Amino acid sequence: MAWAGRRGVMAALMGLALLAASGGLLAFSTKTPEGEAAGAWVVEPIPPAPPLTESRDADSGFAHPGVLVRSEQLNFVSRKVRAGEEPWRSAWLAMQRSQYAELSWRPRPVSTVDCGFYSQPDSGCTAEAEDAVAAYTQALMWCFTRDRRYAEKAIGILDAWSGVLKEHTNANAPLQAGWAGATFARAAELIKHTYTGWHPDRLARTERMFRTVYLPTVLAGTNGSRAGNWELIMLDAAVGISVFLDDRASFLKAIEQWRLRLRAYVYLSGDGPQPYAPPGDVLTKSQLVEYWGGQNPLVDGLAQETCRDFLHTGWGLAAAAHVAETAWIQGRDLYAEARERLTRALEFHTGFELGKPVPPWLCGGRLVTGLAPSPEIAFNHYATRMGLDLPNTRRVVEADRPAGPAAYFFAWETLTHAGNPN
Repeated sequence: MAWAGRRGVMAALMGLALLAASGGLLAFSTKTPEGEAAGAWVVEPIPPAPPLTESRDADSGFAHPGVLVRSEQLNFVSRKVRAGEEPWRSAWLAMQRSQYAELSWRPRPVSTVDCGFYSQPDSGCTAEAEDAVAAYTQALMWCFTRDRRYAEKAIGILDAWSGVLKEHTNANAPLQAGWAGATFARAAELIKHTYTGWHPDRLARTERMFRTVYLPTVLAGTNGSRAGNWELIMLDAAVGISVFLDDRASFLKAIEQWRLRLRAYVYLSGDGPQPYAPPGDVLTKSQLVEYWGGQNPLVDGLAQETCRDFLHTGWGLAAAAHVAETAWIQGRDLYAEARERLTRALEFHTGFELGKPVPPWLCGGRLVTGLAPSPEIAFNHYATRMGLDLPNTRRVVEADRPAGPAAYFFAWETLTHAGNPN
């Protein structure tokens, strides 16, 4: 894909419908904003407000809010937006203008979310995933504006689902629980620890929903050889939910599963002549080659889904970074453990995003590029916090700002993580 056309193609692809990790489709509608000069949008600046503060649970030791974002990180963003600095201002406008920030949003909960391959059926699947993105968006809008209507809207979405949701069923159930669970947990964490208006009974009901409906599914794994992005997304949800519930045992279990899954998703030459098998599965040599898209030879930074397409590969890498980011907030440096694996993968894939010729030995000489979402979070850690030079990744990330559109388990990551040392 020519680099000059990448943003337009990716916006169309994501705006119309993203390919689900199973190969299925969930439609995520987007609203394309008019230019500011047209006067079609009222731009609400971030008003001055007391900074958000951090607390720590005495029993679990977790910092709150502490799922993907933390207080000082959001305070940093508020200062940047109020000063009109880029890329934060543009990212703020993109979020504020999105359908997910509309106070007229109405949740569409169902008791059984029934999701099959190729969205056959789609019973509550799109509704749940979109409602989760809306809840997180509304929670962020509250944190930045301190307009209580946004907090109440986020609560209303969470309350609606916690009042009826009982289960996820069908072939895509684990992935669906991962998508929605990861995003709902971020919303619930922000509201629980920054807003005092959530009724204790309703909060307790949301906690039960996470503990009984989401957590058992996303911690159970996929018995190995499903596409690797599945389990990484599920672990993104498991880690976030564990922090929200102050459940250290589940948090530690999810982290250990993440270590095993990541090494089976991104190859390094130090792994040996064969990649690691996915946890929970025993594959023959030929089965392992097939699982990796038939690719031989293996090279540093290659991902299990590289030969499938870069969209799903980007999902796996993004989910891996989400887990590492939440763990970083909670005082565990998974980024350091995964430094070579993640940075090699980022530079390897973004090189081809920028137009590097595909050698004939790699995936039969053909790659389906279109890495999504933009690797903003991992890039921020390794480049901003650690000062590493990732030239390919930098070019892709900076060209894609503000990253979007929001969908599934990622939203507004330029706003929350671009150039953010906190």
